Amino acid sequence: MNYKYRILIEKDENGIYIASCPALKGCYSQGDTVEEALQSLKDAIQLILKLAKYLVNSLRLKDL
Repeated sequence: MNYKYRILIEKDENGIYIASCPALKGCYSQGDTVEEALQSLKDAIQLILKLAKYLVNSLRLKDL
């Protein structure tokens, strides 16, 4: 399943690129280049989605 998320990339005062995904609270990454920051953010998004899927699948009705 493919999802599309809006991302923001900004360059900080030290020349580091900061990437974030506003739809996923706390999902940030950084890199020396835009490409590095973007790839790192993609990896972070994938991990967050895998964790969310695991948590949803591990819930049992009695836990609700």
